[in-house]
Amino acid sequence: MKYDRILIRYGELSTKGKNRNHFITHLKRNIRGVLKEFKNITIQGGHDRMFILLNGEDSEPIMEELSKVFGIQSFSLAVKVEKQIDEMKEVGLTLVKQLYQEGATFKVSTRRGDKSFKLDTNDINHAIGSYILTNLEGIKVNVKNPDINLIVDVRRDGVYMSSEIIRGAGGLPVGSSGKAMLMLSGGIDSPVAGYLTMKRGVKVEAVHFYSPPFTSERAKQKAIDLAQKMAAYNGFVKMHIVPFTKIQEIIHKQIPEGYSMTATRRMMLRITDEIRRMNSGLAIVTGESLGQVASQTLESMIAINDVTATPILRPLISMDKLEIIDIAKQIDTFEISNLPYEDCCTIFTPPAPKTRPKLDKMQYFETKVDFESLIQEAVQNVETIIVSTESKSREETFSDLL
Repeated sequence: MKYDRILIRYGELSTKGKNRNHFITHLKRNIRGVLKEFKNITIQGGHDRMFILLNGEDSEPIMEELSKVFGIQSFSLAVKVEKQIDEMKEVGLTLVKQLYQEGATFKVSTRRGDKSFKLDTNDINHAIGSYILTNLEGIKVNVKNPDINLIVDVRRDGVYMSSEIIRGAGGLPVGSSGKAMLMLSGGIDSPVAGYLTMKRGVKVEAVHFYSPPFTSERAKQKAIDLAQKMAAYNGFVKMHIVPFTKIQEIIHKQIPEGYSMTATRRMMLRITDEIRRMNSGLAIVTGESLGQVASQTLESMIAINDVTATPILRPLISMDKLEIIDIAKQIDTFEISNLPYEDCCTIFTPPAPKTRPKLDKMQYFETKVDFESLIQEAVQNVETIIVSTESKSREETFSDLL
């Protein structure tokens, strides 16, 4: 028997009340985004289930893409049958036969969403299970840890039957919790921070700083490749690429060496905040982990955060490097991040940066430079592209996004 649809079960969405449709709408939009190359499918969103009608499309690549979509608790290949117990028995037997190997065990798990159906849950389990035992030699029942779990979902419009549950990505649909700017470097941490933020339903736009000729086109492409990995979770990521050379050179020349790193981070945060304002973002996301480097002490964070009142989200704040690396490997960004191309965070790095910079000193040093005009110049020359899962980017002028 050929499966004709994929049944999608909601995760945290199931706990939402009157605003559940808000989350379902975002989930449906994200699924449509990651499955846009499959032209024949039809997506049907319901209050407590969603279905993808395959209409002849190959299910395997579709399921691969679905496994990355936040907001999905689990999904299954399924077939729809009439609410007739004899047909349910035959289809159940066929599905189990497709997976059966000698010595395998099974159980029937029924959910009776339609309480008007003439048989209750136990009656359905017994009727279908007995039929399979009678007609499939050698198979046995194991209700605790079966090799095959036949799922029977009785709904008002029919019965949906499947034999395998595939775990989804969980979390909330990207976009359902608003939008934030992710400060995306070429390192290991920031893509992981973006991934975890997206898992909580936040749509992220990446902000990447580059400083030619000190940073190369390969370093810039590395950041784009990282953004592409993140695009797998909702179909695309908007990326703002900021020219940062002039600001870094002036910091290097006019700010005392011990404070140059703090000044650099402050300017990055001010520019990111301006891009956030122009694109209606609600927060800024960073890959900071407390105590990992000199700029990530509490004293440094105070000195850097002083430039904005915008919320700063730090999903990695309590993680150690090994935990972050494990997630980077899981989301397939680790190898890209490890490519030996410089980024602007590593150039002009002082040999002994202040780990406990004084805010009043930092503010005083900045009064000696007209940073405001430099920031506005950088913002006006931002290059904005759309990074999609199809390895293509579409350039847009910054004015088009206002």
